[in-house]
Amino acid sequence: MTVHLDVADGIGTIRLDRPPMNALDIAVQDRLKALAEEVTHRDDVRAVILYGGEKVFAAGADIKEMREMDHAAMVARSRGLQEAFTAIARIPKPVVAAVTGYALGGGCELALCADYRIAADNAKFGQPEILLGLIPGAGGTQRLPRLIGPSKAKDLIFTGRQVRADEAERIGLADQVVPAAEVYEAARAWAARLAKGPALALRAAKEAVDAGLETDIDTGLTVERTWFAGLFATEDRERGMRSFVEDGPGKAQFL
Repeated sequence: MTVHLDVADGIGTIRLDRPPMNALDIAVQDRLKALAEEVTHRDDVRAVILYGGEKVFAAGADIKEMREMDHAAMVARSRGLQEAFTAIARIPKPVVAAVTGYALGGGCELALCADYRIAADNAKFGQPEILLGLIPGAGGTQRLPRLIGPSKAKDLIFTGRQVRADEAERIGLADQVVPAAEVYEAARAWAARLAKGPALALRAAKEAVDAGLETDIDTGLTVERTWFAGLFATEDRERGMRSFVEDGPGKAQFL
């Protein structure tokens, strides 16, 4: 398999495994979509890590494969890649990307699908498609400006330049930078904390934020209000409020 799923302690690790650079071909694309759907429906997965291994996250699309495609084939390929990445982005659970080495092109776009990005101090991000006479085709023109703002996103997309970890953190492309040897464990610590949290409330929070970013504020407030009221019918809400009253704030156990 080009992508593996390992589950332990409520955390599902989706790991790319296509040496040497984890190039994103059709097989990887299809496997990512299948695993996104699997972790979405598995009750034993409460948080997810996207990981490419110790050396590289993903250095982009498989250019050799793409070079052989005509226009019609690329229309289908682009749709399939977007659908796979959207499936990752819509996993209704907290998702963290553990980024080592290169996260370029489709690799950067995959990292953008996570809710949080922890980068190695040797990581490099970028959207170099313009250097091939192309533009990002797996969500980069949409998710990147939503994350770091349009002007910074256009700078990266127009120039195709690579961004080191420190700059990525400064502009909001990376949320945390740690030594390379500590990336996966840092991501696991982030995921482990949330895996112990109230699953329905976390799903509601993620969907409310994401839906709100894609619509006007009045519609977003309606989404928020609907989720907020709906959570009052859940066991987690009852458990959280009971713990607050009886034990004080921040001590509820949701597992």
